[in-house]
Amino acid sequence: MGKAKKLKAFVSWSGGKDAALSCYRAMKDFHVTYLLNMVAEDGRISRSHGIRTDVLRMQAEAIGLPIVQPRSSWETYEAEFKKALSDLKDKGVEAGIFGDIDLEGHREWVERVSGESGMEAILPLWREKREHIIEALIESGFEAVVVATRKDMLGPEWLGRVVDRDFTRDISEIKDVDISGENGEYHTLVISGPIFKK
Repeated sequence: MGKAKKLKAFVSWSGGKDAALSCYRAMKDFHVTYLLNMVAEDGRISRSHGIRTDVLRMQAEAIGLPIVQPRSSWETYEAEFKKALSDLKDKGVEAGIFGDIDLEGHREWVERVSGESGMEAILPLWREKREHIIEALIESGFEAVVVATRKDMLGPEWLGRVVDRDFTRDISEIKDVDISGENGEYHTLVISGPIFKK
């Protein structure tokens, strides 16, 4: 008996730590063939995290995967996302990898939209403790840097910080801030790690 063929999958790509760790874990069981990143109408920044699209393209090139970057407004987001999934399905992709941790509304959305597009939604980090996720990121050899913060929650001194054990200790001491940034407290950009080509 030959080895079972891995399903082709795309990764919902933000450029940050949770997407990168999800991608890394999914690569063990899936054949990751595309990154998918929704961008603003002008095509200059990502729709959800505001990361420059050319930076995300450089990440994709370093990983060695094509990146699909459909443009959308918040109003057209779901329709454009489904259109992208339909195009990926035509290319043999059968599953989507998402970096959500525990926001039920996000899970419901990705499962519904993926299901309506004939794809399976996979959430490798779902319900994992925040500390475990950041520890796994560090242990796996990823380097992620804080590139944006919510100014009502974190000051500019957090910009440029590397997500390491000192970061985890310091951010866990701030009241009402999620250490993983699940509520938009901060966004990261992964600059190196095991998914990148040597």
